[in-house]
Amino acid sequence: MLRLDPGETRIRAARRFEAWEGGGEYNVARGLRSVFGHRAAVVTSLVDNEVGRLVEHLVLGGGVDTSLVRWLPFDGVGRAARNGLNFTERGFGVRGALGVSDRAGTAASLMAPGDVDWDDLFGRRGVRWLHTGGVFAGLSDGTAALAAEAMAAARRHGTVVSYDTNFRPSLWAGRGGSDRAREVNAGLAEHVDVMIGHPADFTAPVAGEPPPDRSGAGFADAVGVVAGSVPGLAVVATPLRTVHDANDNDWCGTAWSRDGGVVRSVARPHLDVLDRVGGGDGFASGLVHGLLAGGSVPYAVELGAAHGALAMTTPGDTSMASAAEVHALAGGGSAAVRR
Repeated sequence: MLRLDPGETRIRAARRFEAWEGGGEYNVARGLRSVFGHRAAVVTSLVDNEVGRLVEHLVLGGGVDTSLVRWLPFDGVGRAARNGLNFTERGFGVRGALGVSDRAGTAASLMAPGDVDWDDLFGRRGVRWLHTGGVFAGLSDGTAALAAEAMAAARRHGTVVSYDTNFRPSLWAGRGGSDRAREVNAGLAEHVDVMIGHPADFTAPVAGEPPPDRSGAGFADAVGVVAGSVPGLAVVATPLRTVHDANDNDWCGTAWSRDGGVVRSVARPHLDVLDRVGGGDGFASGLVHGLLAGGSVPYAVELGAAHGALAMTTPGDTSMASAAEVHALAGGGSAAVRR
């Protein structure tokens, strides 16, 4: 989809917007390709008009393969399908970041089981890793079913599956809210190898229970519940953020694995933030890269936390960091001038 950014002003007062490409799952693919050098493709659907081709142009600029995009014909006004928009303010100081989604009836939300030949992707083409999450699953019942189809096919072929809960209240409003999101996540959990996001979001809600504790303190307890009910789960990881204001966040990452228990990255208290949107996706792509490279879970979490921190120093959903910068920061590097 397109992210339309008003810069330093507000959406309601803007006279111009800067266009970026973005999306919870796409941002991870973009980071894996442009920062860490992996071959990556995006599976989605776009309407074949000027807006859709702009999205394609921006995606190609990040090196991500668009050959798997399912193009729908444009009917002239978007009655049958349209391309998604997300108006996003970065926030400043006491004014938090703000996202206004315009995504109903989009081509992506109309996707359903049978639209993609997963056996070709995971079998003949040998795709090693599938990443999806709660943004795609939250678009419609059809996309949730398609995610389940993809994840099951990946498992059959030995492809690693990661899933990021990425809960967005606006996507689930009118569809059962957070309880419905947790139900969908719980149904998909059996197919997951690497869970990204708080494990409390992967347990089906119980009537009358209090809201889940998504803090670091609640992580270990929630992991125990999920790990016991999902025997195939290998890793659970999440970024942890405390917001002091829009530009001042405490930031770190934590993870659990069956072999190593719970680990945590170096803490970055009072991290300076330019644009927080995409920080979690930066964490995810750094984590996935670390695991793809054969690194340990502590190593992967350090890369995830470092990449997420760097992603929040530049505008837009996607990272502008280099692999060298990520590795340097993960290894204790500083912001000193490099010449």
